[in-house]
Amino acid sequence: MVVNPSAPLTSTDPVRTCVGCRKRAAKRELLRVTAGSDVHGLAAVLPDPDGTAPGRGAHLHPVTECYDLAVRRRAFTRALRHEGGLSTVPVADYLDSRTDPQ
Repeated sequence: MVVNPSAPLTSTDPVRTCVGCRKRAAKRELLRVTAGSDVHGLAAVLPDPDGTAPGRGAHLHPVTECYDLAVRRRAFTRALRHEGGLSTVPVADYLDSRTDPQ
């Protein structure tokens, strides 16, 4: 299903809170992230743009400003209820790949 993120928000659209800026937005406007493992097998926050990964998720505006706020506030660990540190590099790489002009 393809959803137009610029379409007007209706009362039936699911609403989520960005873990970075703490503003509420339509679920379709946010990037879902989950806890998992990076390529080295270490605990990490992974982007889930399709929203299909199993387990607890958190939502983030797909912009570096909200990402930076979430990292500074340690919001990923808290929102994903993960004990110990989580690498956020996979999310940063995903956001960088979306903004690179190619």
